[in-house]
Amino acid sequence: MESTIQIVLALLWGVSLAGIAWCCMQAAKSITYVTLADGQKTERRLPIIVRLLLPLSPNLAPYLARPSLEREKKRLDRKLIAAGFDEVMTSSDFLALRILIPVVMAPVLMALIWAAIPTIPGKVGVFLAGKMWILHIAAILLATAYPASWLRKQLADRHKNIQRSLPFVLDLLTLSVEAGMDFMSALQRIVDKRQLDPMCEELIKVLREIQLGKTRRQALQNMAQRTAHPDVLSVTNALIQADEMGASIGKTLRIQADQMRMKRFQRAEKMAYEAPVKMLFPLIAFIFPAVFLVLLGPVFYQMAQRVF
Repeated sequence: MESTIQIVLALLWGVSLAGIAWCCMQAAKSITYVTLADGQKTERRLPIIVRLLLPLSPNLAPYLARPSLEREKKRLDRKLIAAGFDEVMTSSDFLALRILIPVVMAPVLMALIWAAIPTIPGKVGVFLAGKMWILHIAAILLATAYPASWLRKQLADRHKNIQRSLPFVLDLLTLSVEAGMDFMSALQRIVDKRQLDPMCEELIKVLREIQLGKTRRQALQNMAQRTAHPDVLSVTNALIQADEMGASIGKTLRIQADQMRMKRFQRAEKMAYEAPVKMLFPLIAFIFPAVFLVLLGPVFYQMAQRVF
């Protein structure tokens, strides 16, 4: 009788593990798309753990509907919009993920630590086994910090992409406007010809807002607020000021394009100056010991043979 119960329990465990593996495989295969203002669809990459737990986030929504969380929700909404994930999840969903991911991820990391410690030989394994509680706390902190670090990385990547694309977009706008096209036609031409990227997505939203009745000033201000990037804010402020004062858009775009190229050159110079400092640790930790071993290794080997 006991053997039968054990067999049934083993089968149930096997079925449950197979179901979990199947869910993980389906989540890994799934692709999340968002629809842009002009009807195009673009991909938004989500980690597997987020894809698995995001459908469970509405279950925690009633517990997160508190007035004390409104300020945090507004801050998260701005970050999600700037990172391009506002159509994928809401601030309530993200707060729910900050609860669900540690609950699921921390036990998995602890189990991996328990499985890995016995395989480490020598004093290192004994030391780590005695400090298991520190590893558990580290696993909990890592799982807790993961959602915020993921969103921060997505926002930084999108800002970097916009920062790289902005000078080229301004050059094309300048050439188009100086060739005789109006600002709207130049924007539309760039959107039609340019490969879809974060900068192009923002321009599509600008065009759509203007087509729906908003003024160019409002559409540009909304783009600056959405992106939360200082370069975009500088360009939009210059265009709005030129529009209010009746100045030439072509000259304004030319000045802004020159400034963006100068900023790009300055950033490149800064990275070049920082490179030797960043290379210092690899040189000291890896290259110098290797050179030292190659040059003086045979000498030490001969000295050791003579001594022993």
